[in-house]
Amino acid sequence: MSFTSQEFRNALGRYASGVTIVTTADPQGRPVGMTASSFGSVSLDPPLVLFCLGRDADRFGDFTACEHFAINILGDDHAHLSERFAQVGTDNWQDLDYETWTLGCPILTQAIAVLECSKAQVHEAGDHLIIVGHVVALAVADRESGPLIHHRGAYRRLAP
Repeated sequence: MSFTSQEFRNALGRYASGVTIVTTADPQGRPVGMTASSFGSVSLDPPLVLFCLGRDADRFGDFTACEHFAINILGDDHAHLSERFAQVGTDNWQDLDYETWTLGCPILTQAIAVLECSKAQVHEAGDHLIIVGHVVALAVADRESGPLIHHRGAYRRLAP
């Protein structure tokens, strides 16, 4: 059976995924971030996570060169942040509160959970790289919020 890349994309769109913003610092120490829904846990011991980085990503060079990154998990009221960091060629950080932790990654203070990672492995995977990180610090927000979900090209919320 054959299929087009659009048919493949449509099939994958049937799978709901959470939305994150992956952050790091560029070689000059400036904050860098991008929206990513290709994120997952890998291992509890040691604590490992992964995200997938498209070779055509605006910040491809920054994420391939970095030694550390953070996964900022978005809540269901953060669609505006996802859209902001999905834009290419804009200052995503203008008027945005963030902090840095020990590894120097920018951490979004609005995130419902954050995982700060040391880059552990990089794997070639077609038109993407799979970047595995060893989680060295984490925080979970005190507020109750569901995750921001992306399904069939739109943001969704979990039913209460």
